[in-house]
Amino acid sequence: MSLVKYIDRKNTDSIKWDHQTGMYGEEGLLAMWVADMDFQVPACVTDALHTYVDTGVFGYYQAPDSYYDAFIQWEKTYHNFIVQKDWIRYSPGVVSAFNWIIQFMTAPNDAVIVTTPVYYPFLHAVTNNHRQLIISDLINTDGIYTIDFADFEQKIIDKQVKLFILCSPHNPVGRVWTEDELRTILDICRKHNVFVISDEIHHDIVFGEHKHTPSLAVGDYADMMITLTAPSKTFNLAGCQNSIIIIPNESLRQKWDTYITQIRVIGGNSFGYIAAEAAYTYGRPWFDEVKEIIYSNYQYVKGTLAQELPDAVVSPLEGTYLLWIDLKNYLRADELKHCMQKQCRLAFDYGDWFGGVQFDSFIRMNLATSRENVETAVQAIVEQLQSMD
Repeated sequence: MSLVKYIDRKNTDSIKWDHQTGMYGEEGLLAMWVADMDFQVPACVTDALHTYVDTGVFGYYQAPDSYYDAFIQWEKTYHNFIVQKDWIRYSPGVVSAFNWIIQFMTAPNDAVIVTTPVYYPFLHAVTNNHRQLIISDLINTDGIYTIDFADFEQKIIDKQVKLFILCSPHNPVGRVWTEDELRTILDICRKHNVFVISDEIHHDIVFGEHKHTPSLAVGDYADMMITLTAPSKTFNLAGCQNSIIIIPNESLRQKWDTYITQIRVIGGNSFGYIAAEAAYTYGRPWFDEVKEIIYSNYQYVKGTLAQELPDAVVSPLEGTYLLWIDLKNYLRADELKHCMQKQCRLAFDYGDWFGGVQFDSFIRMNLATSRENVETAVQAIVEQLQSMD
């Protein structure tokens, strides 16, 4: 019996399904965009929350040791990464966290570098906090992305960069950086005194022979790095607003604690803690099945496009459940959004959102949904683009 159940989320106040107007100007599109899943969470999570709700009391809550132990054991078991309880801090989301870190680790007008295309809240965090956004494009070789280390280092030197936001695994291109790649980029940052925020929220969602290496495990970088992660991508818990901040260095923990005390976001809500603990303790079988569904969806998309639209470039999915597709051989950039939305009736994250017009022939497709939705989306694209020949 399957542990994973698809849920029709229409009319549930889902941002992805019910609140599309802000991004697309209309409703009713097949939602393949926002990075959450359309699967019911593990039964262990709903069971734990039901038990808590049945008490009928929702007063002030202190996260128990068992919450920390569940995460620590998960990291040790599945990533061979030893985390100590006193390293762990709370944030309602990784986006909040990297905005806060930018504020207390840099000053207005300081330069912050990202490797594009990249998760677009990185870009907004830099500009919204009045820092200078520095972009180093990844090298794209037939859909396979690598870091342009020479460009990255030169821009750090030229722009006197103070902070780097690392995405590992990388959203949207689906790369799982190797240990050597991570060491190289972290050594560049060490050489030039660049602080690193390592966003590792997708770190559990890795496929095949690829292996996520926690940035803090690569070498002695604890004095120049804070790592961000969460159960939200792994177990579909984004609405629970619970993220985990890992800070091994005492001086950096003091900086974090001082800032958090000033803004008074000291702890999370009980539902988030309870859901996370249950998921990390009992949710692995569910997660393993979800990974199989995601990868099967990827193989379907890749195989169908290879046959029907052979000049579409599908980046290999090493990690995340987000597929990066280049349609430049079928559509002009100024046609893509109209075609996807008005003709195919699909909602994707568009490439230019991830760093500029150089990516405006791309779409990012969310694969954490039913095969039916994936097939509907792919067939709509195929039929529309073939009809334009």
